[in-house]
Amino acid sequence: MVNISLEISATLDQVEELYTNHPDYTFLLKVKCLNCGECTDKWHDVIESKGYPCKNGKTNVHFLAKCKLCGRENTLSILEGTNGIYHNQDQGKFKSIVTFACRGIEPFEFTPTIGWIVKVADSGTIYKDVNLTENEWVDYDDTISKCVGIYDFKSQFVKVK
Repeated sequence: MVNISLEISATLDQVEELYTNHPDYTFLLKVKCLNCGECTDKWHDVIESKGYPCKNGKTNVHFLAKCKLCGRENTLSILEGTNGIYHNQDQGKFKSIVTFACRGIEPFEFTPTIGWIVKVADSGTIYKDVNLTENEWVDYDDTISKCVGIYDFKSQFVKVK
């Protein structure tokens, strides 16, 4: 089993915190079979609140797939308690927001979806279900009379111990 963290980086304008709607956020991933090297061209949804039983009957996983090339059954799970928050002071660097326990597969691409939560720095206003599919988001906070936004959203996967 390999643990792989999804790290994000973004420029935050008047934003104090950026995080996912845990545990109901849909992580859209493309995965690679570690047995044969087959890479999916389809997006797969991984949601912590939805579990699937393994064939051993003992474990619940968040993604279960049989490789269409080699036939191997592979799994991926979100490690409990690894959902992180990207803070204003994290700008300019990558920070882990979730870690996956991977058996037989590893994610190689992520695309953000709707379901992010944004906390505005000066007002404390909370925006829910923020859509980052375009890798940016802009709104206007009436409390502070300023535009707030997320720009230059990027992601990467890093193997962790």
